[in-house]
Amino acid sequence: MSRMLVCVAWPYANGPIHVGHVTGSILPADIFARFNRMIGNETIMVSGSDMHGAPITVLADKEKVSAEAIANKYHTINSKAILEMGFQYDLYTSTHTRNHEVVSQDFFMKLLEKGHLEKKSTPQFYCDSCKRFLPDRYVEGKCPHCAYERARGDQCDSCGKDLNASELIDARCQLCGATPELKQTEHYFLQLSHFTDELIAYAQKSPHWRPHVRAFTINVLKEGLVDRPITRDISWGVPVPVKGFDDKRIYVWFEAVIGYLSASTEWAKLENRPDEWKKYWMDESSKSYYFLGKDNIVFHTIIWPAMLIGYGGLNLPYDVPANQYMTFEGQKFSKSMGVSIDIPDMLAKFRPDVIRFYLTANMPEMKDSEFSWEDFASRVNNELVATYGNFLHRALSFVWKNYGEIPVKGQLDERDKAALERIAKAEKEVRGALSACEFKRSLKEVMDLAQFGNQYFDSVAPWSLVGTDKAKCGTALHVSLLISKALAVLAFPFMPFSSESIWSQLKMEGTLEQAGWKGLEMPLKEGAKLEKPAPQFAKIEVKSGGDFQQFSALNLKIGKVVDVQPHPNADKLYLMKVDIGKQITMVSGLKEFYTAEQLKTKTLVIVTNLEPATIRGVKSEGMLLAAEEGHKLALLTPEKDLPTGTQVSSGMEPGQKQLSFKEFQKLEIRAGTVSGDPAMLDLGSRKVRCIIDQPSGGKKYAAFVAGDKALVLHAADKTKIVFDSDIPVGAKIR
Repeated sequence: MSRMLVCVAWPYANGPIHVGHVTGSILPADIFARFNRMIGNETIMVSGSDMHGAPITVLADKEKVSAEAIANKYHTINSKAILEMGFQYDLYTSTHTRNHEVVSQDFFMKLLEKGHLEKKSTPQFYCDSCKRFLPDRYVEGKCPHCAYERARGDQCDSCGKDLNASELIDARCQLCGATPELKQTEHYFLQLSHFTDELIAYAQKSPHWRPHVRAFTINVLKEGLVDRPITRDISWGVPVPVKGFDDKRIYVWFEAVIGYLSASTEWAKLENRPDEWKKYWMDESSKSYYFLGKDNIVFHTIIWPAMLIGYGGLNLPYDVPANQYMTFEGQKFSKSMGVSIDIPDMLAKFRPDVIRFYLTANMPEMKDSEFSWEDFASRVNNELVATYGNFLHRALSFVWKNYGEIPVKGQLDERDKAALERIAKAEKEVRGALSACEFKRSLKEVMDLAQFGNQYFDSVAPWSLVGTDKAKCGTALHVSLLISKALAVLAFPFMPFSSESIWSQLKMEGTLEQAGWKGLEMPLKEGAKLEKPAPQFAKIEVKSGGDFQQFSALNLKIGKVVDVQPHPNADKLYLMKVDIGKQITMVSGLKEFYTAEQLKTKTLVIVTNLEPATIRGVKSEGMLLAAEEGHKLALLTPEKDLPTGTQVSSGMEPGQKQLSFKEFQKLEIRAGTVSGDPAMLDLGSRKVRCIIDQPSGGKKYAAFVAGDKALVLHAADKTKIVFDSDIPVGAKIR
């Protein structure tokens, strides 16, 4: 028996947990913890809500409520979703507890006493408009490494680089959009350089880490470690236990990782074994696994180990099986960015095992994966229902209809023996994959066994045996039920609810959770009366709320007006020369709204792949986009200057084929303002969900609208499309 500490990344309590949280850290941790408990390893799984993160205070400022109110609200929502999804935390707590405060402050003071913290003055962004210093998460700008436009002041979500806010290009206040200025403020810094040699040795001695985790860690260490501030100018969080720092708090990234330790001590106290946590943190034979997304690698393979080394006497992470990103519509799942499929919403439509199955099958272990509703329905229907569920139900149903009880296992023929060997092979493969944190491979082995079960059932053809050799038929069905039991056991870490149901329908004693991995060896009770079996899964239909791929038929480019002349054959029309990377001629009906001189200064959004139209004798090679409502008209223009020919694709592949004007008219493109969390696009008569968040503040954006969702138009660098003059919300764009 081994001892396992399973640590799960702490989701910010600024919104419901979403698919990205689950597939990135929570689900793999739960699968791993369930498996280890099943095979008899002494295991605890701990985490909770990160209640002191800057995203919480950002949302609180927007909603004009306290940060505590926001954090408590979403901690409650997420705790319920976690329970309903079957995630078996030994403790799901929060960072806003007295216990966590005490442990965090102790950690701070121990590092200070040992000389690993240094107090120094540092420049930090100050927003004169908001009259406050801005924590890193309150600052956005262009990443100096990859030029991503919405990099945060602590890290770039695009390239994963660790940042200081002062490195950002064109930094802006996330609250009001103003340009902040750097001012001096005093903070404590963790001197990471103290631990470089030990961290390099630690990474080199960890060949079992996933290749991308190890490579990323070693590359960061080779670049050299920079001291990091661990206090900040904010009023929400764990107080700094040093005189003179009363108005500052411990930086959330520093105290959040300490949460793994504080949660373990809290669990031990709740178990009335206050020293029990020491077995997991001080006994060198214990192994600790940290499950998280790739954006958190640096905190768990460098910063947290450095803190642990500095503190002394505590185990370093044994493994950090960080996942890559699962994306949606080409964007990383992110509450703060508004790219989110919330778990409470999914649970309202689908059984938890269905969600768990798909997110495991599509888990981004070694590379990014893409969530799509079409793929979700396809894999559930074609794999979970048609293969796994089909075998379980057909085997149990046939036995119930023809025997009413577990049939006797008579003499096995070679085919039956091969089936039992196939079960043993599956057990070995699944066990090995789960031990190595290879969850997709382990689930595939389970599904392969289900596929084998269908093949075995077809080959023995019990429907032809039942009337001619009922004993032989009973033996084949007994073997089929052994395959069913094996599937229930092997699938339990992934789909615990349906596995328990199958276990019960097979009339096994106790629960599958109690039986654990030994359930594979337990015999079926011959003669046990069966009840009418219930199918575990049914085919599903999903609606994504609108298919944005219809808009990929458009080829939109930034165009700059070169020349404007009156149309020779029409008093109300202009002839315009527009540069879209090449010069084209367009006919436009803007004469009643703009003078020729006004248009010559414009940067516009042009539909470049409409079928050419001859208008009053002149061929028009493109169409500019404008919003119109009543007697008002506003031209679409980029939020900042962009080169001619820049694609406005909103993350989709632009259309290459010619599009008829009739086809274009079917597309709904409107003007609206964005606000709230989750972000909603206000169209006046209704509000629709933004799949990509945009800054609020009353600015109007052009957006594709599909059903109950909206996608704000933007170029590759995330520059949004706005209007050159005021236009009512909901105005249609043509």
